[in-house]
Amino acid sequence: MVMSLTHLAALRALDRLGTMVSVAQALGYTPGAVSQQIAALETAVGEQLITRAGRNVVLTDAGRVLALHADRILVAEQDALEALRSVNEELSAPFALGVFGSTAATLLPAVMAAAQRRYPRLELTSRELSVDVVVDAVRRGSVDAAIGLDYPIAPMPRGDDTEIIVLRREPFGLAVPRDFGQVADADEVRLRELADWAFVIPPAHTPFGAAVRAVCRQSGFEPNSRHEIMDSAVSLALVGRGLGVAFVTDTMIALNPAAPIGRLRIADDFSREIVLVRPVASATRRTVRAVTSIVQAVVNDDLGEAIT
Repeated sequence: MVMSLTHLAALRALDRLGTMVSVAQALGYTPGAVSQQIAALETAVGEQLITRAGRNVVLTDAGRVLALHADRILVAEQDALEALRSVNEELSAPFALGVFGSTAATLLPAVMAAAQRRYPRLELTSRELSVDVVVDAVRRGSVDAAIGLDYPIAPMPRGDDTEIIVLRREPFGLAVPRDFGQVADADEVRLRELADWAFVIPPAHTPFGAAVRAVCRQSGFEPNSRHEIMDSAVSLALVGRGLGVAFVTDTMIALNPAAPIGRLRIADDFSREIVLVRPVASATRRTVRAVTSIVQAVVNDDLGEAIT
């Protein structure tokens, strides 16, 4: 029996994700269908590929070897399809770009417009993602690439199978009420001076929340989290009402220009990076290179204009 690419894709996903349920969710099947695909693959190769480990399954040595080759085979399939599409000089192929809420409001319309101008037949679609699942979404193939946020003090997961391209680095400042004591927007503070201040910050389980807590701890204190809020607009509204201070970037302020706040510079090194995450194996595909170039140009030009 010949090995099926569909069955190989299921095995590769099981190697990456670890459970039948996760594979089913990623590939759009039921767990039972995934189990049948793995069983059919075992019959085709004449080897046991998985074994029980409590309530879960794990790959056998033969399963791991085949999963490695399955990845190469599936990448080769994508390369072949890309080569066929490239016969036509005009780029014509589907491409799913992952985006996240706030920055997508600024970047996505400009990216879509630029893609339409440069590659009218490129089938560019978008999918909104939470920033904490960007890398996983790229790894499991839910999107072809994704715009995300990385925090050097609390970096996103790295792996040999993904490439993280820094598009823009943004230093954090501190949003404060306009009538905040004796300070003015031009004033600068050090983080260690903020130990007794009340903060509006994201929850600890979020990448931004983890980064805020890490940089405060590095300065010797645990932030006084008066309000745990994920939405930037809500956070800045609370700051404007005098209910705390919040860490902000130029982009966050540009997206909420009506917020009644002042801003302090932070003397310490605390920043975030707007990044593009893409699979290493797909980096040479024409569509990936084209969309990467478009996103880089939009971040440099349109985002730069939006925050100046």
